[in-house]
Amino acid sequence: MAPGTGPRGDCALSPAGPPTQLRLATFNLENLDDRPGLEPGLAERAAVLRPALQRLAADVLCVQEVNAQDREDGRTLAALDHLLTGTPYAAYHRAVTTNDKGTAPRDVHNLVIVSRFPIALRRQVRHDLVPPPLVRPVTADPPAAAPLPIAWDRPILHVRILLGDGLPPLEVINLHLRAPLPAFIAGQKAGAFAWASVGGWAEGFLLAALKRNGQALEARILVEQLFDADPDAWIAVCGDFNAQNREVPTAILRADVEDTGHPRLGGRVLVALGAAIPESERFKVRHAGRTVMMDHILVSRPLLARFRTAEVHNELLADELVAFATGRRDPESFHAPVVAAFSLTTA
Repeated sequence: MAPGTGPRGDCALSPAGPPTQLRLATFNLENLDDRPGLEPGLAERAAVLRPALQRLAADVLCVQEVNAQDREDGRTLAALDHLLTGTPYAAYHRAVTTNDKGTAPRDVHNLVIVSRFPIALRRQVRHDLVPPPLVRPVTADPPAAAPLPIAWDRPILHVRILLGDGLPPLEVINLHLRAPLPAFIAGQKAGAFAWASVGGWAEGFLLAALKRNGQALEARILVEQLFDADPDAWIAVCGDFNAQNREVPTAILRADVEDTGHPRLGGRVLVALGAAIPESERFKVRHAGRTVMMDHILVSRPLLARFRTAEVHNELLADELVAFATGRRDPESFHAPVVAAFSLTTA
């Protein structure tokens, strides 16, 4: 079996008879791991994360920040296996990002998609469609002798899911874009979170934005390929964009007609389902007292025709900056999960 696809069952997992609905969810699990001495430990984290996953009742679940564990028989996702134990997801089909050799899961921050329905295709994309931009940092010490490639932090994960009963396949793209934290500049760091100069810090922010926006472009080009193959494709782009709805990465992925300026491109717009959530509830992260929506589900217009409801489960969401400043380590994630429901019986 190819790396990145899990032995999590077979076609018998598909619901008996034609499916009537689809629940699609995304959830950043925030460095899921079971390293010795980790506080809070995996058992404590699973005790709060497992009910959150069960509440989603997802047919297709996209998760981010799943770390791998080295075992005697190789690198595994043992922490995720433990978390999913006792839930329906344990038997779902699975697709996972792998290292660049394609031999095992990545060390940290894997993307995972688990699906009640069979996965017909798995594709990992990292600089396959957009080469790393070349930049010569102006604040580096010593100065760079030549432009340096600015690579994305992790791949994009794309799967094709077979819903059956004459329904189109579901194209799901799971992504986790670069966080808005300054990227490394040689000779400009004074500590893990301290910078030697304002210029270096500022240039680090520039490179982080380049990573985030560049990978959004690569995801958008992947979407364009899917539309080229089928203009009526059911496409869902899910994950942690590290950007709000109208910021550049999300705008690149949405491709609104107001931005492209051409009505004939309207069929390729991706629609943010978070807009269906009441504004007072529309947030996924608390940061320094502010509530922001950084995680999204975007869908193509043909899939939007089947959309019914969206929810964000943020009732217990803590403030990530307050926790960091106080050194508190909560078992919950600082990201709230989002789930969208679709009807598969009527358009």
